[in-house]
Amino acid sequence: MDVKSKLRLLRWRARRWYAVLRYGAQVLNSSPILFGNSFPKSGTHLLAQILSGFPKTGLVIDRGMGPLLTFERSTGRQRTDSELLAELNALHPGDMAFGHIIASAEIITLWKPSRLVHFFMLRDPRDVVVSHAFYIGDKATQNVHHAYYKSLPDLNARLTTSIMGRPDFSGDFPDIGKRFSAYLGWLDQPDVCVLRFEEFILDRPTAIGRMWDCAVEHGLHKKVNRQEAIEVLGRAIAPGRSFTFRSGNVGEWQKYFTNEHKRLFKDAASDLLIRLGYERDADW
Repeated sequence: MDVKSKLRLLRWRARRWYAVLRYGAQVLNSSPILFGNSFPKSGTHLLAQILSGFPKTGLVIDRGMGPLLTFERSTGRQRTDSELLAELNALHPGDMAFGHIIASAEIITLWKPSRLVHFFMLRDPRDVVVSHAFYIGDKATQNVHHAYYKSLPDLNARLTTSIMGRPDFSGDFPDIGKRFSAYLGWLDQPDVCVLRFEEFILDRPTAIGRMWDCAVEHGLHKKVNRQEAIEVLGRAIAPGRSFTFRSGNVGEWQKYFTNEHKRLFKDAASDLLIRLGYERDADW
């Protein structure tokens, strides 16, 4: 463990100790874990920023140790279920964290904390593709695919790769439909609070209110009333503080998709759009 990680661990322990002194161990131990989950480029950092406001509204402890990731950024290696479960099970009552965790059968079965508020953020996969193509090519210098994206001639080629994947890649980077399918199992879990990125853009107070209600229903120890919480959590959103933020728009795929991109996406993931409720059929 490097020095930075050790300092984060010490800060997390200090926050937990302070919570025990202020509220008592019994109250802390009966508090839910708050976990924000998503498919990459689906509004993860918007979700993380809202979660960062929860300690001001209730008994929530910011773990402060970065996202929990299924795939290693620098190599593309998929971490094992055992590795992921070790990190998930290290979360204690009252902790808040976020990341990209797939819905494998083993994780769904074995990750069963006594109280958990599991937020899962959805976004139109076509907008996800656009965000991914820009981010990997322009910003994600530590990502295993960055150099390849930089080598492509233009944005159209990047979009094609984000849709179809990289068959030549030695790791695991299939088409968008197959990549997303690993997360779909969360939608079938009754206790998962499913959110939509678009709702936070078009009707933010209502969307934040749903998050607050989910947390309260699962036993959040409140410091403020519902309206105050919505205002506090809304103020936590600051796109300029997010390195990954680019535009945060809804329906941006219509600006960048060519007819060929539409065809490729329909071949790879037309059923996904219907499954997630973004289209009724393949006629779009």
